[in-house]
Amino acid sequence: MYLDDLKMNTEIDIPEAVIDKEQMLEFARLYDPIPLHCDEEYAKTTKFGKLIAPGVMSFMAVWSKFVENDIFGDELIAGKSTKIEWYKPVFAEDVLKGKARISNIVRRNDYNGIAEITIDVYNQNGELVLTDVTESVVKYRK
Repeated sequence: MYLDDLKMNTEIDIPEAVIDKEQMLEFARLYDPIPLHCDEEYAKTTKFGKLIAPGVMSFMAVWSKFVENDIFGDELIAGKSTKIEWYKPVFAEDVLKGKARISNIVRRNDYNGIAEITIDVYNQNGELVLTDVTESVVKYRK
């Protein structure tokens, strides 16, 4: 979809993503090996009482479902930036569901512009666990 075909505030439902414990542990060991993510005995001594998922993994689990929508198609040039804010911990076996919204559209030149997508992610209890704002460079129709 070209930049000029996008409509502000269009919402996209993102399918559920389940945080699998084994995948969570593997991700943590590889990319975020702190005790809160990897050591169950240590995690029991924290205010959370159990392991929490790495924040980036929580986001990527939902992002991968969003990407399946392929809203930009071949008109996507590249990602530009992302900003993630975490509000609540995510645990193994949590079920995350996202709601994406086109939150800004800016034409940069005759060829492309920036599409900003805001994604709110909720757990199975309806609690907001994170928000992501991603900017993507998208082709402009000539």
